[in-house]
Amino acid sequence: MPPKLFVACGLFVAFVVVVIVLSGLPRELVSVVTGKPRASTVRSAAGPATYVGAVTCKKCHDDEFKTWTGSHHELAMQPANEKTVLGNFNDAAFDYFGIESLFFKKDGKFMVRTDGPNGALADYEVAFTFGVFPLQQYLVGLPGGRYQALHLAWDSRPKDAGGQRWFHLYPNERIPHDDQLHWTGLYQNWNLMCAECHSTNLRKGYDASTNSYKTTFSEINVACESCHGPGSRHVDWARYSRPPYPRGTDRGLEVALNSEWATAWRFESPDAKFPIRDKPAPAAALNNCAPCHARRSTLAEGVKPGSPLEDSHRLALLTDPLYHTDGQQRDEVYVWGSFLQSKMYQKGVTCMDCHDPHSLKIRAEGNAVCARCHSPEKFDTPKHHFHKADGSGAKCTACHMPTQKYMVVHDRLDHSIRVPRPDLTPATGAPDACTMCHADQKPEWAAAAMDAWYPPTWRSRPQWGPTLAAGITQGAKAVPSLMALAQEASMPAIVRATAATVAAGGMRPEYSSVAQTLTTDSDPNVRLAGIGLLERFEPSFRANAAAGLLSDPVRGVRIEAARLLADVPSGSLNAAQSEARERALLEYQAALRLNADWPAENVNAGDLALRRGRPEEAIVAFRRAIALDPRFAAAYVNISDVYRGMNREPEGEQTLREGLKVLPRSADLHHALGLLLVRTGKKAEALTELELGASLAPTVVRYSYVYAIGLHSAGRASDGIDRLRDIDAKHPFDPEVVGALVSMLQERDGPGDRAEALKYAKRLGEAMPHDPGVKQLVNELSGGR
Repeated sequence: MPPKLFVACGLFVAFVVVVIVLSGLPRELVSVVTGKPRASTVRSAAGPATYVGAVTCKKCHDDEFKTWTGSHHELAMQPANEKTVLGNFNDAAFDYFGIESLFFKKDGKFMVRTDGPNGALADYEVAFTFGVFPLQQYLVGLPGGRYQALHLAWDSRPKDAGGQRWFHLYPNERIPHDDQLHWTGLYQNWNLMCAECHSTNLRKGYDASTNSYKTTFSEINVACESCHGPGSRHVDWARYSRPPYPRGTDRGLEVALNSEWATAWRFESPDAKFPIRDKPAPAAALNNCAPCHARRSTLAEGVKPGSPLEDSHRLALLTDPLYHTDGQQRDEVYVWGSFLQSKMYQKGVTCMDCHDPHSLKIRAEGNAVCARCHSPEKFDTPKHHFHKADGSGAKCTACHMPTQKYMVVHDRLDHSIRVPRPDLTPATGAPDACTMCHADQKPEWAAAAMDAWYPPTWRSRPQWGPTLAAGITQGAKAVPSLMALAQEASMPAIVRATAATVAAGGMRPEYSSVAQTLTTDSDPNVRLAGIGLLERFEPSFRANAAAGLLSDPVRGVRIEAARLLADVPSGSLNAAQSEARERALLEYQAALRLNADWPAENVNAGDLALRRGRPEEAIVAFRRAIALDPRFAAAYVNISDVYRGMNREPEGEQTLREGLKVLPRSADLHHALGLLLVRTGKKAEALTELELGASLAPTVVRYSYVYAIGLHSAGRASDGIDRLRDIDAKHPFDPEVVGALVSMLQERDGPGDRAEALKYAKRLGEAMPHDPGVKQLVNELSGGR
């Protein structure tokens, strides 16, 4: 998924206090927007809980309601009207690559004249607003129950800060009307991209048969029951209960969120630098924020608030292009994946320790919020930060939570809350907080300054960045260190899971026991990564290693185990395991149906069909992905591959050429077509396509490797060797590349070729130190010495 797809969501946009106005709400969206319960919501305390609305909660929780009023959550989505719209709709014009849009009012409605799905200018009514500060976005209704987020947004910052203007969210690139990133396209669709986290009790209601939506919610905004769960049982309890309320009494609440933030921490002595947590927060208090403040995909709707994130979603790990190699935020990742890396999280800090859960404001301004746990005498002083007191460099966040700008105007703090490591920048390529401010200096300058300020131990703090970076730059040679990191219990679980995921491409049999160990880890993300390491093994081994996970307590783990074992013959599973697989497959299929409006999930559905031996069903799924997004290259490649397995190569070629008409510069399609032409004997044309694939995606080692093999097969051995040398220089320690170099040099056997072959054989030995075949090869090239 392209990183910029999430630009329309704006999950962290701040809001101002306005009054919720119900007029103009489409009927299909309204359930309990008023907060008044439906007749069906009054149930007995023993019955299933249902949603009652924030106004019902207000009767007993007026202080919390007042605090919540005007918060980011309370105004997460609003009907467009005079009180909620901030943008200039007084015939304001905005030019974007020659398209002049006009913002105006008509009959009391807020209108925009802009390019529509066919490229022609048309008038559209703004139905809803999203956010108010530092920007406000606008939703427009289109056929099929769709609401689309305009690319044009209002900069609501003060004028002297650059605001009070219209701007485009993709200011430096032209997004034409037939691009899925256009405001009328798939990836700017509210139902698909944004709705889940901006309203309470949302049900997407996508109908794949008609490609339409009937999206519903209980309340238009993020109200009480988004976090506390449906409140009818609690209301019934309150109706008949009287104080005092004994601690531990079942009050009909779906989830307990009391973090006891004000009393949970204590300093063990007057000289202690940090407090310890005496009262661990309930798991729900940590998990509750994650679903909407994480970069993730959705597995299920209606999951109980506070459940483990992996029970309802699949978390994105710390990989490129979302994160820098050391885990710093890069693309729009929404905090949670960053926070999981932090020492704060490891020590029991929750979101509520720093943020009021109702107003969402931090509990104290500036450095004072940090001083609750970090002694200001030791840390909020030039003796610690070595910057001018009260200057911008004296802010804790300046060094430990540097910002990244998103959505053009919004600076967001990195919640991994880390110590700057300019000494590691040369190894990781990641930015450091020092030179982000001192842009005219180099990381070496910053590291020297820190050497002068702090004891040498600052350089020895554990940091996973170099290991993860090596996984990208050192190929198979990095696998042992990645596997060691994946097993290091003292490291954050998200880091360990990332290490295992990065290592998966170089997985070898000697690490099978590591994979099995990871599948038993206490953290679901590590278990998921362990499952990924089993992908290359034979069905019987996979069944033995992962069958127990089909009954894992976390839905996401069960689903991934079901996917991995979908092709395992029934004879490899006992009766209980077979039943567990069927149950987990049903959960997986439900997740695929829920996300049938995503092209990628249709590709996943096709892959599942293939694993289950249903190629025609797979083709239908891949075709549906193309129907949703004609530029989804993987679907064309997969269809061609299915046809190959069915001995229908002409249809596969037709499919690839169909894709190239839409995506003429797709490396994936050119490479796949080249392979197909090799199989059908059209070698000259095949070599041209393989060259195109390699040149269009120079960082994809496999494409350049295959092209080099093609050159060798075409009688151009020297060209093939030169190509492989170039690949190895840029992407060292790839076993296929280095092994091919050894073989080709041995075959050519010119002056110096044997010595060069030995050099590469030794390099292969560095990448695969336990491989007896490689050891024998080095011995032979060394003349038996």
